[in-house]
Amino acid sequence: MKNILIVEDNIDIHNLIREVLEKEHYRVLSSYTGTEAMRIIENERIDLILLDLMLPEINGEEIVKKVKDTPIIVISAKISTEDKVNVLLNGANDYLTKPFNVEELLARIQVQLRIDNKKEKNEDLTYKDMRLSKEDVHTLYIKEKSIYLTKTEYAILKQLLLSPKNVVTKTKLLEQLSEDSLYCDENSLKVHMSNIRKKIKTVTTDEYIEAVWGIGFKMKE
Repeated sequence: MKNILIVEDNIDIHNLIREVLEKEHYRVLSSYTGTEAMRIIENERIDLILLDLMLPEINGEEIVKKVKDTPIIVISAKISTEDKVNVLLNGANDYLTKPFNVEELLARIQVQLRIDNKKEKNEDLTYKDMRLSKEDVHTLYIKEKSIYLTKTEYAILKQLLLSPKNVVTKTKLLEQLSEDSLYCDENSLKVHMSNIRKKIKTVTTDEYIEAVWGIGFKMKE
């Protein structure tokens, strides 16, 4: 079942979309403010976001800039070409103006989920007998034994596995975590890395990650 987050502060519109999605057997999560939306995005697996722009606390444009790797369909009363272009260039996948047709909304949702499904195929990151799931952002497999990771631990290991033969500098890791809206400084990075290693040792004695003194980390060859 696909998880869809509705971020809309108009209760009537919100309830309408929720009812339509539940009839189509989607699992629906609800948010009425930008701050609440970011909390849900950071803690839940979301397959698609339906996002209003004019929100309390954090506006929709800021959410578009912060969210990575999750399709976003903007549903907004802003109808100018400039608004649409800016949001799409900043990362939104589609834009639907209010008032909208329910059938058109469902069709656009299906298109984005279909595109996202294609991206996910064969995209698990692998190294030796390690596999980092792209479907579940909290799961690492070693010799098919599963290890639960926090979101920050997952993001760190993902960067190492994207370039397994190269050293990933601490600066690059911290910059990427910041882009993913995950707070981390150099001291906490060491703690996260230590925790990843400890978790790996619960299923194997093999070493997978090595520190490059004063620079960063890499996958052990």
